[in-house]
Amino acid sequence: MLYLESPRTDPYFNLALEQYLFDTVGQTQALFMLWQNANTIVVGKHQNACQEVNADFVREQGIRVVRRLSGGGAVYHDLGNLNFTFIAAAEDAALDLRLFCQPVARALGELGVAAEISGRNDITVDGRKFSGNAQYRKNGRVMHHGTILFDSDLEVVGRALNVPRDKIESKGVQSVRSRVTNLRPYLPAGVTLEAFKDVLARSVLGEERPARYELTDGDLRAVEALRESRYATWAWNWGASPKYSVRKERRVEGVGRLELYLEVKGGALTGLEVFGDFFGEGDAEALSAALTGCPMEEAAVLRALEGLDLERQFHNLGAAELARIIVS
Repeated sequence: MLYLESPRTDPYFNLALEQYLFDTVGQTQALFMLWQNANTIVVGKHQNACQEVNADFVREQGIRVVRRLSGGGAVYHDLGNLNFTFIAAAEDAALDLRLFCQPVARALGELGVAAEISGRNDITVDGRKFSGNAQYRKNGRVMHHGTILFDSDLEVVGRALNVPRDKIESKGVQSVRSRVTNLRPYLPAGVTLEAFKDVLARSVLGEERPARYELTDGDLRAVEALRESRYATWAWNWGASPKYSVRKERRVEGVGRLELYLEVKGGALTGLEVFGDFFGEGDAEALSAALTGCPMEEAAVLRALEGLDLERQFHNLGAAELARIIVS
């Protein structure tokens, strides 16, 4: 089995690296990889990113959002979190996530931590989840990846995935929120993340000092190309969300109450209705026409609003404020 540690903490690079390895060397060889992302939310393939992410908080904190190839729920990554990936032959058609969770539980057992594989895709300690897992299968191969909350900022986890209570109707698969914990309080004093990585690698590979697979310049160029064409794009991370409807209600100082009903498909607006107690002509038809087909990105909404006389439609409401309300 090949062993690899990603050289970067860029989430777009790391998800591209996973796919590249799965599509190339992973087609003939088993592989185990450890990697970390700087502040990121990773959403499942079938999820509505807008439904999973607290957009205002994510934007304020500079947290990136990226969509993975596998199903399952949204997870938060920071540098206190460790991710692991297995690429191997899919022995049968059944989705067996527990098989790849066992080495993690075994490694923790060596450190005196009684971890349990729970439910369909979690690993827990003391009844609290510290690891979520998912799989992607194609052409007789499986890519299994999981998270390990080692010493993450759990307050940020809660706020980044705490979506405001706008009424969203969507066909996307919503995450199930679980009680979570970090591993560090359960580990012996002095066990660092780097030390834990070594224990986990030995548990998986059965070697005292496993040899690492080194990425070539050609590998890195190919991963960068995939990063730019897929994982760093708005179309993949947001535009791939399913069709959904949302009602947004805001009270804006000096404007009044706004109630917006949005229809979104493929990450772009397909319909908009506006109600409220604001002053102005409120020509929702002109506003809807200007925004139809517009991606749910703040900059794109601002460009679409440039030709409209918003003061005539909504007294005291600026384009920047309206754009934030629409995309938040």
